[in-house]
Amino acid sequence: MENPIFVGAKNPSSETAPQKVTVNNISDIAVIICYFILVIGVGIWSMFRTNRGTVGGYFLAGQTMTWWPVGASLFASNIGSGHFVGLAGTGAARGIAVGGFEWNALFIVLLLGWLFVPVYLTAGVITMPQYLKKRFGGTRISLYLSVISLFLYIFTKISVDMFSGAVFIQQALGWNIYVAVIALLSITALYTVTGGLAALMYTDTVQTFVIIAGAFVLTGFAFFEVGGYSALLEKYRSAIPSNSQSDRYNISPECYTPRDDAFQLLRDPVTGDLPWPGVLFGIAIIGAWYWCSDQVIVQRCLAARSLTHVKAGCILCGYLKLLPMFLMVFPGMISRVLFPDEVGCVVPELCQQVCGTDVGCSNIAYPKLVVSIMPNGLRGLMLAVMLAALMSSLASIFNSSSTLFTMDIWTRLRPQARESELMVVGRVWVLVIVAVSICWIPVVQASQSGQLFDYIQSVTCYLAPPIAAVFFLAVFVKRVNEPGAFWGLMGGLAMGLCRMVPEFWFGSGSCLFPTDCPTLVCGVHYLYFAIVLFACTSVLTLLVSYCTPAIEDKHVSIGSFKLGVFKPLPGASNHPVHPSTGTPESARRQPVLILRPGLGESDELCMCSVSYPEVVFGK
Repeated sequence: MENPIFVGAKNPSSETAPQKVTVNNISDIAVIICYFILVIGVGIWSMFRTNRGTVGGYFLAGQTMTWWPVGASLFASNIGSGHFVGLAGTGAARGIAVGGFEWNALFIVLLLGWLFVPVYLTAGVITMPQYLKKRFGGTRISLYLSVISLFLYIFTKISVDMFSGAVFIQQALGWNIYVAVIALLSITALYTVTGGLAALMYTDTVQTFVIIAGAFVLTGFAFFEVGGYSALLEKYRSAIPSNSQSDRYNISPECYTPRDDAFQLLRDPVTGDLPWPGVLFGIAIIGAWYWCSDQVIVQRCLAARSLTHVKAGCILCGYLKLLPMFLMVFPGMISRVLFPDEVGCVVPELCQQVCGTDVGCSNIAYPKLVVSIMPNGLRGLMLAVMLAALMSSLASIFNSSSTLFTMDIWTRLRPQARESELMVVGRVWVLVIVAVSICWIPVVQASQSGQLFDYIQSVTCYLAPPIAAVFFLAVFVKRVNEPGAFWGLMGGLAMGLCRMVPEFWFGSGSCLFPTDCPTLVCGVHYLYFAIVLFACTSVLTLLVSYCTPAIEDKHVSIGSFKLGVFKPLPGASNHPVHPSTGTPESARRQPVLILRPGLGESDELCMCSVSYPEVVFGK
């Protein structure tokens, strides 16, 4: 039966009734079942393959991971369902500039492998707060980082991924959004709580292949449907909803007409929705926080069996980050061309009926494309792809957040806690953050004019730049001390909250409903704000550091980056034995940093040639 909302529209969405329940045939269901059997099988295999009974085995996968699961896990942990929904949605609304967030990571992820991970391995840490504690001494900085990281996980990752995954299932199955969330969380929590990091990284590897394969298939169908790239260039500019006027509102053409610069990656620094200085420098700042100091990402690198595998994994991830522009942004733009009345809706009452929110429905661009143009079987594959993206991202965040809470907060409350207690606490914490994240979903749904990706990046720009500044200074400036880092973080937090709190209080507004937030506070683009916040934090940190006594050498020596070759320790073997057979190995040797245990605060490093390298942590 035809939906009266779209009568008269000259596009596919008006010729057929909106599909609410589409994954209801044997082909789609069979594909989804096969996918879950595969993921569960890989999870069970990895559980038996690795040692999960120790903290190192559970949280760092025993440091046995090779480069390809490291690279695949980095990519899968980053590309959640929030990327499919958010990138495609912003692409549908504004064009290709949002792809700059992905391409910027090509270079930042290499900094992780070549500059930051060697320092973290040298320090012998499991979490990023532990690194700051070793670098600066004291406990207040590491405690602050643990708490703010958990808040960022809840506000920008877990709630966003749950919402975006639920949007897809809501479009495909017609389920209530909270029923969909609970179903997804139940499956994800199952192998997260039981399997540890090894299970996550192996399932991430499988899901990376599923994500890429499914996204390529959809992209092919989408370009065929629109008539190719040349047709997209022509048709996108005229993708205007048929019903763009309302008796209640005076709707400006800017609210529903595609931007003139939709196919420009670098846009005007004043009038652009993503100004080019912000794309080049602002994104680099928040990217440095995410790729070089975020627990979810760094933990994957620390699980690698050697520094060589870390670097190779980062290179693989960098190549994979080329794909989202073509597999997510362009399909989102095609979705607006094919379904302008739904994806490009502007009248609040109509948007409410289409997607359940009155600030716009661009977030349904990717799900709408899947349920409308994919044939039976392949539609089930794409649902599996979205589930793969959601589950891999959520599971990674669950594991890393439980690591932070257990190792950096709970151990302060109970210093004598046994290893078995830490295992239980880590699993229970997952349930706590899930509950809080579900409560935050309504805020995510209504923020940033319905642009999910803008919501993610704006919150990150208000909270993450001070962390990025302190990590950069900690690694590269030896003179930075604990008072400087602490007051830099506090000043940056205060400045960020002065922007974030009013924006949430007054609302971020939309084209149709401008925000009441004062222009002096909310008028600066969030990417520009990130640059200013990073600079102010850096200046404050350096100023306080140089006005206070220098830090002790024992902290600087293990926490700062420096070029050079480490001399072998006396008696260090260059011909270790095979870890399982006990026989000497001389082939396939490669350089790896080894921390000699038992040396206390003056732990030393050696560069040895080893066959099956492991980073051995001191106390």
